[in-house]
Amino acid sequence: MATRTDASTRREQILKEAARLFAERGFHGVGVDEIGAAVGISGPGLYRHFAGKDAMLAELLVGISGQLLTGARRRLAEADGVAPGTVLDSLIEGHIDFALDDRPLITLHDRELDRLRDSDRKLVRQLQRQYVELWVGVVREVYPELAEPTARSAVHSVFGLLNSTPHLGRPGALPGRAVTAVLLHRMARGAFGAAGAV
Repeated sequence: MATRTDASTRREQILKEAARLFAERGFHGVGVDEIGAAVGISGPGLYRHFAGKDAMLAELLVGISGQLLTGARRRLAEADGVAPGTVLDSLIEGHIDFALDDRPLITLHDRELDRLRDSDRKLVRQLQRQYVELWVGVVREVYPELAEPTARSAVHSVFGLLNSTPHLGRPGALPGRAVTAVLLHRMARGAFGAAGAV
């Protein structure tokens, strides 16, 4: 008899492979049977875990937006009494982890967000706005001379920079995760510094 943990792990495997396949070939270019084959179960067996491809896509995109927001809130809570610059560094590190480890989800978001039901798409946007505003607050603590609209523009620009990882080539083509992470962090801090110097 499968345990709840086994079912949860299976769902995670399905979502990971679905994200990879959707990112590689597009949502409509992938069948349920192919996703099932990638995780070693029959296509119809997927319906024990998900109602269909639309449900997988929604869970992927709503899920990652929620995870980013939850992770950022956790980092802020853990940084109580810490210098704002250190908090900003922590937020950048968290987003870099996402950008390097979940590259298919970035591609998926860019290509397939409009395929979500209105309610799911609105939820993704709501979670993303909260995530942006959390960053804006921290950025303005580090660079108090920045007006709120400028800080918000800087945050969006840094997200664009960090979320460019799908365009850096295959993971093996990168100079190494640690080196890439340091480079992205330095560039993100440089972008915020440049915005603060304007």
